[in-house]
Amino acid sequence: MTRPDILVLGIGNTLLGDEGVGVHVVRALMESPAPPGVQYLDGGTGSLVLLEPMQEARRIILVDATADGNPPGTLQRIVPKYASDFPSSLAAHDIGLKDLLDSFYLLGQEPPDMVLYTLSIALPQDMTTELSPALAVAAPLAAYTILMEELPG
Repeated sequence: MTRPDILVLGIGNTLLGDEGVGVHVVRALMESPAPPGVQYLDGGTGSLVLLEPMQEARRIILVDATADGNPPGTLQRIVPKYASDFPSSLAAHDIGLKDLLDSFYLLGQEPPDMVLYTLSIALPQDMTTELSPALAVAAPLAAYTILMEELPG
């Protein structure tokens, strides 16, 4: 795929249980072929290596965990424009996502249209690759919500 219209980017550390829920959501979406013009990407814990695929997309849908005090599994949709628009409590990679967004401005570029889906988690997280029962239910529901509300077809 040359330039995706939509990049669905799941962020999270899958070794820290629910903190990796963004990756689990993208993996659930990957179980079926992506609609035309859509690319799914497991962004792991985020880094500057994600800047290029983000620059190539016309629209980005980020999926990530947040420790916002809501019940675990709560899904929220946010439309961030600036780094300060991200929830302050994104877990282990908070700085990385904000830095990526700021990188567009440092390069003299406007970031693509962006939507952030967050799933609430409780902190601290234990070392495990399994999601808690609440997030194990919420992750496929979040994938379905993104598929129905954000993706073409």
